[in-house]
Amino acid sequence: MKGESVYLRTIKKEDLDSLYEAVQDEEIRYMTGTRSVFSMEQLYEYYQRIMHDETRYDFSICLIDTDELIGDLAIMEIDEENNKAAFRMALHHPNHFNKGYGTEALQLALQFAFDTLNLNRLQLEVFSHNVRGIKAYEKAGFKTEGVIRESLYINNLYSDEIIMGMLKKEYDAMKNS
Repeated sequence: MKGESVYLRTIKKEDLDSLYEAVQDEEIRYMTGTRSVFSMEQLYEYYQRIMHDETRYDFSICLIDTDELIGDLAIMEIDEENNKAAFRMALHHPNHFNKGYGTEALQLALQFAFDTLNLNRLQLEVFSHNVRGIKAYEKAGFKTEGVIRESLYINNLYSDEIIMGMLKKEYDAMKNS
């Protein structure tokens, strides 16, 4: 899947180096609510697990101009009976923030989820302190559906967990407008 600045491709084992660097970054861990710093061995185990999980698709986000891997995303917990799935996305380094790469990758993921997988619903959770992420999801058309108040205690602060979702009919209306 290719956009103007980024493309998505299936995640590869060698991509774990970038993911490893990302989980070392305190700001990225904070934005995603991740407390642990994972070892390469743990990431390899994670990779082996997701590669054999038929209820998910994992993609690397890469720049078209340089082929540099800048992030990853997943459409997971695919429930074929109810045509729905969960979604997560992360850019791996702060120097790629605020350049539109996440928004473009998100658009490609939505196209895959709704047009290729023919899902009816995509849902994500984002923490209230991740204002940049919330704005990106809203810009892409996700709607806030609920708030789990003060569900995360990290960096000596409580944050709400915001549940956001998008339906196929909303995606189709945006695509056709």
